[in-house]
Amino acid sequence: MSEDRPDLPTDEDEALSRFSDADLERFARHLVLPEIGARGQLRLSQARVALVGLGGIGCPAAQALAQCGIGTLGLIDPDTVSLSNLPRQMLFRAADVGRPKALVAAEVLEEASPGLSVTVALDPVRAGTAERLLSGYDLVIDGSDNFDTRVAVADWCQSEGHPSPGGARLVAASVTGTEGQLLCLDRDAPRYSDLFPEGPPPQQNCADVGVLATASMLMGQLAAHAAVQWLVTDQRPAAQLISTWPLRIMRLQV
Repeated sequence: MSEDRPDLPTDEDEALSRFSDADLERFARHLVLPEIGARGQLRLSQARVALVGLGGIGCPAAQALAQCGIGTLGLIDPDTVSLSNLPRQMLFRAADVGRPKALVAAEVLEEASPGLSVTVALDPVRAGTAERLLSGYDLVIDGSDNFDTRVAVADWCQSEGHPSPGGARLVAASVTGTEGQLLCLDRDAPRYSDLFPEGPPPQQNCADVGVLATASMLMGQLAAHAAVQWLVTDQRPAAQLISTWPLRIMRLQV
């Protein structure tokens, strides 16, 4: 979406005419925002976004994107719901324990947003599966907690072989303890594997360090916010380092 799509009107009134009466009411608060407007909302409705990982970041990001009017969401996660997920992952309930996360999330999101198109993949993203799972999306949000997955996602999005002119837009969000990180990368940005050549220390995982539920929810919302901004404006958002206890937000140069 680096250029206007052929069917995107240049006029706000024409863009407004593309919405049903129900959508005009549903997105009324967006349509009057100068930052969004009818053309921006139409862009969101045409966008295809993949979410890798439906955990503490992916769940709030998916919910926010669906409610913002994203047209298509691809939900990619091989895991099932566990009891320890419930404090951070608001798309799931106790009755969902043992069920595939992506299937449960799809049911919840489709019920809340009738115009949303959802695709589901229960395969892990690896170097050998990234092209099959991520092709066709305008933007990818990576909320996975596995370093190999994060490298595979970034390598595909920033690959010279990616069919989009600038590669796929990648919003990579993570949280450990009470601190989060948000990176927005495309082919013109530094490679993810160059930014993190050695990966995180082995002890820095959620099971050992813990994670604050509100911190992961905040990072998921920020990832969705960055995605919406990028899709509407075509401007890559700045990287952020967020400490949530106490709250501090630092802008990073990437």
